[in-house]
Amino acid sequence: MKPFFYAVLTVLLAAMLFFGAKSYGEAKAYETATKQLIEQMSAKKLAKFQLRELAETFSLGFYKNKKRKMLEVLRKEQERHKEQSRKYALFALLPLLGILLGYFAVSLRAFTFFGAAGALISLIFGLITPVMMVTIHKEVEYLGDVVLSFESKGVVGSIAKLFENGDTVVAMVILLFSVLIPLLKIVAMLFVSVFRDTGFAHGIVKFFKMIGKWSMVDVFVVATFLVYLTVNKGEVSRAEVEVGLYFFLAYVIVSMLVSLSADRMLHSSKT
Repeated sequence: MKPFFYAVLTVLLAAMLFFGAKSYGEAKAYETATKQLIEQMSAKKLAKFQLRELAETFSLGFYKNKKRKMLEVLRKEQERHKEQSRKYALFALLPLLGILLGYFAVSLRAFTFFGAAGALISLIFGLITPVMMVTIHKEVEYLGDVVLSFESKGVVGSIAKLFENGDTVVAMVILLFSVLIPLLKIVAMLFVSVFRDTGFAHGIVKFFKMIGKWSMVDVFVVATFLVYLTVNKGEVSRAEVEVGLYFFLAYVIVSMLVSLSADRMLHSSKT
């Protein structure tokens, strides 16, 4: 039965990759649609829109404000991409649950390998997919809700921007605890699961345990990162969580479970 379960777990990993890529594509399309919509919400363009609305009202239907139709299409497209990105993210994370259930069907070594591979996929999509959209806006009389600035935040992109803005300390902390250490943990688990019976693998047990102690730091950094992104730097700040955060949190949870599995596997192989 083991080859069958291994085939099932492999298919689940492939499903994670497929739906994760689809979710990433829809998230980026949602970001693009939002940018296009935001561009129409500047003070200048809103003023023109209101003038066209007045022209349509006073022309008794002879003049049609085509801008309203365009904005409606953009909003529908934006909402569609948003729903699709979340749907595909769910389809990507459900196979991860199946991989975790594999704990009851395969050996600790196989579970550690497939679990670590699933955590790695979650981490990659968590790093490259937008985790938050932040808009700075202000209510202006006669114009309505005017957007002053808009940014779509992803972990990797935000780190690069922090370096560009001179926030080196914050960038280094996020780079270390959200990218480098998580990757190091996953690579260590994959290495140990593949080369468990080698002397070198047992020689890194202490190092592996030390890396495992940083698990809760991932959660702390994510919380700090979100607080940093949502700091009110303008009139009003509006933040919206994106699917990248779900992937990253899935990595944090799965990596903790796989760390425990890898530890048990190494101890059992010694006896």
